[in-house]
Amino acid sequence: MMIKQIQPFPVKEQASVLEYLLSLKKQFKEAHLNELFKADVARFKHFSVECDQIVFDFSKHRIDQNVLNSLIELAQAQDLNQWIKRLFSSEQINCTEQRAAMHWALRLPKSSSVVSSAFQDVHLQLERMNALVEKIHAGQYRGATGEVIQDVVNIGVGGSDLGPLMVTHALSDFKVKTAKPLAVHFVSTMDGSQLSELLHQLRPETTLFIISSKSFGTIDTLSNAQTVRQWLEKALGTDEKILQNHFIGVSTKPEKMTEWGIAPDKQLSLWDWVGGRYSLWSCIGLPIALSIGVEGFKQLLAGAYAIDQHFQTAPFQQNIPVLMGLLGIWNNNFLDIQTHAILPYDGRLKYFAAYLQQLEMESNGKSIQRNGVKVSSATCPIVWGEVGPNAQHAFYQLLHQGTHSVSCDFIAPVKRYNANQFTYAENAEALVEQHHLALSNCLAQSRLLAFGNQALSVDELKDLPSYKQYEGNQPSSTILLKELNPYSLGMLIALYEHKVFVQSVLWNINPFDQWGVEKGKEIANQLLPILNGEQGDLSAFDTSTQGLLRILLGKTDG
Repeated sequence: MMIKQIQPFPVKEQASVLEYLLSLKKQFKEAHLNELFKADVARFKHFSVECDQIVFDFSKHRIDQNVLNSLIELAQAQDLNQWIKRLFSSEQINCTEQRAAMHWALRLPKSSSVVSSAFQDVHLQLERMNALVEKIHAGQYRGATGEVIQDVVNIGVGGSDLGPLMVTHALSDFKVKTAKPLAVHFVSTMDGSQLSELLHQLRPETTLFIISSKSFGTIDTLSNAQTVRQWLEKALGTDEKILQNHFIGVSTKPEKMTEWGIAPDKQLSLWDWVGGRYSLWSCIGLPIALSIGVEGFKQLLAGAYAIDQHFQTAPFQQNIPVLMGLLGIWNNNFLDIQTHAILPYDGRLKYFAAYLQQLEMESNGKSIQRNGVKVSSATCPIVWGEVGPNAQHAFYQLLHQGTHSVSCDFIAPVKRYNANQFTYAENAEALVEQHHLALSNCLAQSRLLAFGNQALSVDELKDLPSYKQYEGNQPSSTILLKELNPYSLGMLIALYEHKVFVQSVLWNINPFDQWGVEKGKEIANQLLPILNGEQGDLSAFDTSTQGLLRILLGKTDG
């Protein structure tokens, strides 16, 4: 089907924009990317943006300039410009919790002209965190017995775990040298399986625990914290120095940290205006700083700040977070693509898809608008993914020849294993070739997903049976980083944060609360006393839950 050129529709209100986009939907639902590329030989130039260390290619989406212009008009009709200004203020845009959403303030440089008590508090806490990091790196932070700390375990869940875990793994090439070898570990599961395996490998005398919990009331985190407290006291005794020397707390609740036993000089503060999934830029990022150093952490913040500036100042046609958000709206709400895959072609980004699952689905997995009215269209797609080379041997079969429409983000660094990374000197050439292998696969997969049979050679197409044919037309973006380093990773994460915000504005939902998460925890608290044998009446529960509880309690009397 050929795409006929349509003159941009003069729109004044959101309703007319939506009407026009719906007319384009009928056209582009059947359109194929092969035809779109034939119609515009300069398509990559027209549908790609470069910002600092990042290139964003969105030419493999089923859009033309009319679609893009109309999506931008939709954003304008929803007053996105004003919403961006409201985000970068102290206004309580988290309307259900009466809080601001000021995670952007965590990465303001010290030279910023912003003058506020919140800004001063942020830098005070970062300076306290940096001092702890330097002390640990220098081998001057010691456990209760006087031995140097050599293992740090971060105990958290959700944003207090996924962000630091993802970044620490992604920046493993940038781990700093310390006076004595320092290992950073992560524990999140409430069942104790991670902790049990880890404690067998550690020495109490040289282990420091970070308890990261915004509320300091999350049962997952506190149950793990209590277990390690018992482990330390069993080995080292119950002297108050055990708690003082082996625990650091990060929370909005200093009184709860003190009550638990964490010394005031080992407490780092958070604020209510920082959502957990936006908190890695704060002292929740202590494990990151311990891994890549104070300067590395500053570079991470600087990269995010660069995107904050880009998001606030770039015109929508060149604004990468805005474009990412609008493309997602087009795919989700107009082309009916309800699932989105994250496919990084770099093993260091192993946890990036999991991180984005929380960022996107916890933020925008909502069905009630800001005005309390139920939404009339789909909101957040299902986000999933895996490191690309592994995913090729897992679910790419579905992407290429299955029945589901899926949009994808391919992510890759342009360069790796450069001469400055001395650890690779002896086998740099072979590793560079492996990196090129990964890049070639990244480009090949996006080509085949987009163009299907047209990506094959003439010889390959001869007498090709149906089960070896490829329809293509799966839309994708490609994000290239000049190099995966603290600065570019900060940029990448902030891009997705602001993409989520853009989509929340267009769907008119609040991306900064998570009531579904909270209610699930409350219901769990109703069941725990029964499993602990403190309560025996099951009548309040449905028959399925009653039956399962009886099995778990070993009751066979029906």
